[in-house]
Amino acid sequence: MSDPAAISRQLPRGRHGLPRETVIASQRDRILSAMAQAMTENGYIGTSVAAIIKRAGVSRETFYEQFRSKEDCFEAAYERAAHLLQERIVEATGTLPDAATREQRIEAMLGAYLGGLAADPADARLFLIEVYAVGPEAIARRGELQESFAVMVAQILDAHTAEQHFACQTLVAAISAMVTARVAADDPDGLQALREPLLQLLRRSGDLFGSPEQITPH
Repeated sequence: MSDPAAISRQLPRGRHGLPRETVIASQRDRILSAMAQAMTENGYIGTSVAAIIKRAGVSRETFYEQFRSKEDCFEAAYERAAHLLQERIVEATGTLPDAATREQRIEAMLGAYLGGLAADPADARLFLIEVYAVGPEAIARRGELQESFAVMVAQILDAHTAEQHFACQTLVAAISAMVTARVAADDPDGLQALREPLLQLLRRSGDLFGSPEQITPH
């Protein structure tokens, strides 16, 4: 997710011989990271383009070469944060053996999701909280991503019926509400602490969310 240190890693001044696409990608990455970091202090409404470019170490001209507006920049930062979090989950679950149990799959997914949010508070705040200040399109996009997460959970829990899919949607909505509260309180330990109670809930759920495969404590 966002890397505060990357903001300060500017390209060498003068004739560095780097391809233009490398320069543009570096500038874009610094701008997106700078936006996430700036919003931890002043929120979306209180974060100006001037504050973003100062933190990113780029010119106003460079900013507007890449983004139409502050909202456009936020949308790009949001998509990057979502992509990196999804990549983390896919990597964690994709390395499991084919014979992995449902508990192993859900443990890997929850660990990657909660761990990713705790490891990057700036992107977590952007992803879960500041999005509500941007406008209806950003909020709608958040809803789409939450639904894609519900689909992933339904697959892991082997949901087949409409009732089980709805239960998975409800589970994801509850997790979203709980993690948002902890991100707002700047409580990374509280985020990580959600993992075991959620697993205990699934152990007691029977076939509520999907296949009644026995989930047992380690």
